[in-house]
Amino acid sequence: MACCVLVEIMLKKEYRLKKKSAFAATYRIKNSFHSGGITLFAGKLKKEDYPLKVGFVVSKKTHKRAVKRNRLKRLMRESFRILQKNNDIGCADKFMSLIFVGHERALGKSFNEVNKIIKKLLGDLKC
Repeated sequence: MACCVLVEIMLKKEYRLKKKSAFAATYRIKNSFHSGGITLFAGKLKKEDYPLKVGFVVSKKTHKRAVKRNRLKRLMRESFRILQKNNDIGCADKFMSLIFVGHERALGKSFNEVNKIIKKLLGDLKC
């Protein structure tokens, strides 16, 4: 009889940015950083204890194939999840929401390259 071990491999629901209005509010702040084909938009600073919400976007204009777009989103999401698990996201916890936007330059990158870019963008955040 094989034993199944549940391993956390997804970003928890409480940390996901889902509503259109939440995305619009984050974009409206215009607090953005760009590096290596990925742009980070940061929302407002938190006033109370509220979990950080994160969204990942790769538009259809970046590449017409959904497979390519989804791969980049998966790489960005996994990179952020690992950094968050290791408490290596710097002062990103002080923001209400973050949005990572993938561009054409980031499509062919490996996980290690995407991880370095995400780490640099999170380091660029000013609290």
